[in-house]
Amino acid sequence: MSRTIVSADFQPPRGLANRHVQTLLPRLLPYRRLARDTEIINLPDGDFVELAWLRKAPVRHDAPLFVLFHGLEGSFDSPYARELLAAAAGCGWRAVLMHFRGCGQAANRLPRAYHSGDTADAYWVIAQLAQRYPHAIKVAAGVSLGANMLVKLVAEQGGDGLDLAGAIAISAPLDLAASADALNTGFARVYQRHLLRSLKRKVTKKMAQGPLPISLPPHQLQELDSFWAYDNEVTAPLHGFASASDYYRRASAGRLLGDIELPTLILHAADDPFMPGELFSRLPTPSDAVRVEIARHGGHVGFIERHGCRLRPWLARRVAAQLRDWSALSPSASGWPSRSASQSDN
Repeated sequence: MSRTIVSADFQPPRGLANRHVQTLLPRLLPYRRLARDTEIINLPDGDFVELAWLRKAPVRHDAPLFVLFHGLEGSFDSPYARELLAAAAGCGWRAVLMHFRGCGQAANRLPRAYHSGDTADAYWVIAQLAQRYPHAIKVAAGVSLGANMLVKLVAEQGGDGLDLAGAIAISAPLDLAASADALNTGFARVYQRHLLRSLKRKVTKKMAQGPLPISLPPHQLQELDSFWAYDNEVTAPLHGFASASDYYRRASAGRLLGDIELPTLILHAADDPFMPGELFSRLPTPSDAVRVEIARHGGHVGFIERHGCRLRPWLARRVAAQLRDWSALSPSASGWPSRSASQSDN
């Protein structure tokens, strides 16, 4: 195993190690109630994204800032989003989630939507936050689709291209074609069907508002039953790709792992049903700036552990530990702390 790829310290509770159980468990835990303030950020092309700011933010203008990017069809209401934002706030960080276009409380203005390789909006938002909080340490985290997007962004921009001290990628589908295949197999088709239903509902509404640059009528849209089909007929033409294959090739961040200069933590489960097993054996060796922690179990954005008599999200604990380590670094420091943050909060 590469020295940049190590074992995660996640341990599932007895009887709850199954990858589908882990994937679904977060939706069965008590719902964390959080108050937010919504901000509209206008984009250069005339569209907008919604930011959800956690209330009771630190008063200090230089308080560290945690920026979260959600997964496919996720939002502030996704269980993982609330847990991660709360974990950051608990560490004294100002916490905000960027909704991808059309995933907030209002539909976006333009015919286009968002996709796994769409880094421009995140780059714009991070730049705006850098101007607003020039003296704050900033860390960005992405989950699933947002994680692939974030890895691609930090690889494209290099170590100095973003005002970030580090990045955290959780359950990132770094090989999109392989993920589309995995989601079209066995029980994973349940997740595929659920996500496609949400995507098609949004596109149907846009079709009713005006013409889109896609060639199929609404009744044929409903017949698309795989991500390969949907991305070929909808995602690709909406966003300037020639086909689903072209989209997957150009948007997948895995091919860029060796180019990353910004300290980046990647958290992954070997049994993630959204991805093939041994995902990282298919990808280039990560650069020394990357630390990949792979758990044997955990499912897709699951990682539910037992703490005493209660179940809790290991991801929140692990991310909080990483934020504490990075906030302890001096502004001129770079790279990884000498100790493993995963062992700092037991």
